[in-house]
Amino acid sequence: MATIKLRKWDSVEHLKTDDDMVLYLEACLEEAGNDAAFIAKALGTIARAKGMTQLAKDTGLGRESLYKALSGEGNPSFATILKIMSALRIKLHAEMAHSI
Repeated sequence: MATIKLRKWDSVEHLKTDDDMVLYLEACLEEAGNDAAFIAKALGTIARAKGMTQLAKDTGLGRESLYKALSGEGNPSFATILKIMSALRIKLHAEMAHSI
């Protein structure tokens, strides 16, 4: 019987373009429901794809702080999320929900 080698899935490997990143975030927003940690982690995935060092410079936040805030375990403030989204050049916009 052949041995199958598995490796951990990392979405970062598939986020090559800005469009990929926006579509990924949109999909995560749809899946997350009210899970803010899920969204923070999705932003963390995008941040890793873009480069955490550059994001730290652009936001003025430390790399370790960013990793913690965007790990899904942290609890970043909304101001931090907005600062990160701005540095990633991702816009936040609103629309009416069709159902809750």
